[in-house]
Amino acid sequence: MKPLKLNNKEIKNYTKPYIIAEIGANHNGDMELAKEMIDAAVKCGVDAVKFQSWTNKSLIAQAEYDRNQTYNDSAKKHFGSLQEMVDKYYLRKEQHYILKEYCSEKGIEFCSTPFSEEEVDLLDEIEVPFYKVASMDINNYRLLKYIAKKMKPIILSTGMSTLAEIELAVQAIESTGNKEISILHCISIYPPAAKDIHLNNILTLQKIFPSYPIGFSDHTIGISVPLAAVALGAAIIEKHFTTDKDLPGWDHEVSADPSEMELIVKESGVISDALGSFQRIVSDAEESKKDKFRRSAVLTRDMKKGEIISAEDLTFKRPGTHISPDQEQHIVGRTLKIDMKQDELLDWCHFL
Repeated sequence: MKPLKLNNKEIKNYTKPYIIAEIGANHNGDMELAKEMIDAAVKCGVDAVKFQSWTNKSLIAQAEYDRNQTYNDSAKKHFGSLQEMVDKYYLRKEQHYILKEYCSEKGIEFCSTPFSEEEVDLLDEIEVPFYKVASMDINNYRLLKYIAKKMKPIILSTGMSTLAEIELAVQAIESTGNKEISILHCISIYPPAAKDIHLNNILTLQKIFPSYPIGFSDHTIGISVPLAAVALGAAIIEKHFTTDKDLPGWDHEVSADPSEMELIVKESGVISDALGSFQRIVSDAEESKKDKFRRSAVLTRDMKKGEIISAEDLTFKRPGTHISPDQEQHIVGRTLKIDMKQDELLDWCHFL
């Protein structure tokens, strides 16, 4: 695998993951709230904050607005009509520049998901380090190729898609000459049931796409599943983020709050360090324990010079500083050169 580079950080499987706090539309159209979330994400230690770049015209057809006038599933999650919510929540062009500059001041990467060619150009203008592609656009080859021609890294989410659709999307990107790709396993349910997550798909994607780092875009509640993804070698973790799960809006309920995100960042580092190498390695620290914890040959009874040692005369006890148990066959049948006491450590110089 050729490592993907995001702002000079190498993105590889089975290393400390690149962690993206997905603010999305959780700013609720309020730039002060957006800045609060950026500040909180910085404190958590994530690598990037991500927004979504769409308008009231670029994502949803008027016919859909007309069909979906109201929602009644959650007063906290929805208000008014679909069009009213989109009008309130979409990120205006000038707000992109404001948030990009604010992220630069705070030392964190600003990135976003574009939903049209115009938004791809906007993100290119403000020099995002990479493009994130939403799961819904895995078969939108026109948009995929338009993004790919910017020749920046692409992070591709794969919710709702078959392996064949993922492969075709990757081929569409590669056809432009852009091979800076990371693929994220994703389940497009908010939140998904545990039985529907299938984290082992991370391993499947690693095998099918060995040239590209594989990550996980998470919509679960809590921290268990993203950390499990890190243990499977996920190179990127994307997790919805909010400062308060009780805020009104689409995704706050399924987002990580600062205490959860901080744990994801911290424990991801612990897990990636603990994964270590696929080679069997005995560290110097562990090697030094052998003398203390392993066993050495001792006698089960007092014996005299000239006696022949039988298997029944031997047992093995700590410390491991003398003849080890795997040398038993070379002790049995030997003749003692001196008198020995029970439990006395045997050494090769004790035999004729």
